[in-house]
Amino acid sequence: MALHRRARAGERVEAACRAGKGRTGTVIACLAILDGLPADHAVSWTRHHFQHRAVQTPWQRRWVRRFPDLVATLRAAR
Repeated sequence: MALHRRARAGERVEAACRAGKGRTGTVIACLAILDGLPADHAVSWTRHHFQHRAVQTPWQRRWVRRFPDLVATLRAAR
């Protein structure tokens, strides 16, 4: 969430993996969720705006779908 805060503050942030599609796309989709995009649209939004093959694996897609619940749990634990 610090990455999101920095991006919202206008700082340049970077997410990268080997090919720049799967894990990077997953991070971008999760940042979009933090910015208010519904989780069920995050993968398609990332594929449209970043890379058409982003968020490659079923595991990555599942992570994006479950990400809002993880954030809620972390925020409740504070």
